[in-house]
Amino acid sequence: MKDEYDFSDSVQNPYFKKLKKQVTIRLEEEVVDYFKGISEEVGIPYQSLINLYLQDCMRSQKKLSLEWIQRV
Repeated sequence: MKDEYDFSDSVQNPYFKKLKKQVTIRLEEEVVDYFKGISEEVGIPYQSLINLYLQDCMRSQKKLSLEWIQRV
């Protein structure tokens, strides 16, 4: 191993902005099982499928329609 290295010609990682951020999220067991089932069919890890689905929602600007029932 060298004592010193020359990084003067180095370039920034072009994928820097595309790196994934690890988060903890609580999902219902049925949701995970659903994506795991699809995962086995298509050969893509279920976490990647969930990410792809959320990306699709983001790109198509899908909004959830929630109505809360107020009990008196």
